[in-house]
Amino acid sequence: MKLIEYPDRDMLAIDLANQIAGELNATLLSQDRASMAVPGGTTPGAVFDALCAAPLEWDKVTILPTDERCVPADHPRSNERLIREHLLVDRAAMAQFLPLRIPDEEPAGEHAGDYVVELAQLSAAVEPLLPLSILLLGMGEDGHVASLFPGTPGLAEALADDAPPIAAMAPPGQPERRLTLTAPVLEGALKKHLVIYGAQKRAMIERAGRLSDTEAPVRAVFADMKVHWAE
Repeated sequence: MKLIEYPDRDMLAIDLANQIAGELNATLLSQDRASMAVPGGTTPGAVFDALCAAPLEWDKVTILPTDERCVPADHPRSNERLIREHLLVDRAAMAQFLPLRIPDEEPAGEHAGDYVVELAQLSAAVEPLLPLSILLLGMGEDGHVASLFPGTPGLAEALADDAPPIAAMAPPGQPERRLTLTAPVLEGALKKHLVIYGAQKRAMIERAGRLSDTEAPVRAVFADMKVHWAE
């Protein structure tokens, strides 16, 4: 892990957008396509606003969310909505987008198998994009990344080396179920960037190295990751 400090959030957004654009261009010089997983939430908005205008072959880039709440695509808490409004515009409107969507509630009884099949189909759709060319992450003050929250049932399985690409999670205290890329997908990305703001998140990053992956899931993606920080 490498920590990079910026004088302010605007400088961070501009510099990181330039870095990611350069990495995408470099990938497309040697490969036919590139893949990039990005978060929702408020943290990446300024990065998206700068990156979407980058002059590169966006039609050869596939973008997907790192995680998604089980809500409609136009819901205020939908990561897809934020990505479409801030990243898939301007030149980046040419990019392909793979949404993470299955039914909101996990069915029981005779329909339970359908849910498992849909999860497997979504994982199969992600597989051809691996390893991810670029991974952009945010992080919570509890050390969660994507929807890998401490204390969530099934977290250990989603952190395991043999986890499928997609897992369904129900984080405690969160109003919606989530779909998330699992740790092997996140860790296996060729270029990894984490954006954090403020003293509390910086303290969490510095403490995470002394914790287990289940206590601070961000630790699972530490290897070769650039952490971009501004107050």
